[in-house]
Amino acid sequence: MTRLLLIDDEERFARALAVSLRARGYDVEVAATGEDGLEAAARLHPDATVLDLGLPGMSGLDVLRKLREWNTAPVIVLSARHEEATKVQALDIGADDYVTKPFGMDELLARLRAALRRGAATGPDSIVTTDDFTIDTAATRVTTTAGDDVHLTKTEWKLLEVLVKNRGKLVSQRRLLHEVWGPGYDDETEYLRVYMAALRRKLEPEPSRPRYLRTETGMGYRFDA
Repeated sequence: MTRLLLIDDEERFARALAVSLRARGYDVEVAATGEDGLEAAARLHPDATVLDLGLPGMSGLDVLRKLREWNTAPVIVLSARHEEATKVQALDIGADDYVTKPFGMDELLARLRAALRRGAATGPDSIVTTDDFTIDTAATRVTTTAGDDVHLTKTEWKLLEVLVKNRGKLVSQRRLLHEVWGPGYDDETEYLRVYMAALRRKLEPEPSRPRYLRTETGMGYRFDA
């Protein structure tokens, strides 16, 4: 049974969510504070954590920072609709995904399943195959299904590589800019739009309706394969 840790101080909400998750086969432990959540994480070693960012006392961001000092299991953060900047911070710190309150149960379950699939992997595969192309990160090469090489610039490759190594995971704009262009480019979001458009033209069967290189407006990008 998959073990989940839910850290949320809203008692009625947390109780209802825990009941729904247990009904779907998850083993759930609930913690109402950041301190209790960290203690439970150390004791249980959960397969994934669902973490509310709006905690009293120790903030959700501080809990996430502490978790990421030793724990690599997936973390899905919950936040209010107006907390976009906080969600971006959480992604930069190491959250795997986020869900905005109020949310549908199907959305949370889908994000949990995706995060758990990533967490179950022993390590990043060097070869990623899709219906339209294959990416070999070890060989720094992309080929079509017909075997033709896809020419990418150095910057396009670096951008694709970061997304592929975090496939299925939402990567914030700030993190992408930092990793591809450097710390002095954290606010240059136009760079991302230009290079993502170029990658889509080269890789997507329908660039205007991307299947693999997905955008979450104002938040970041994810590679789905």
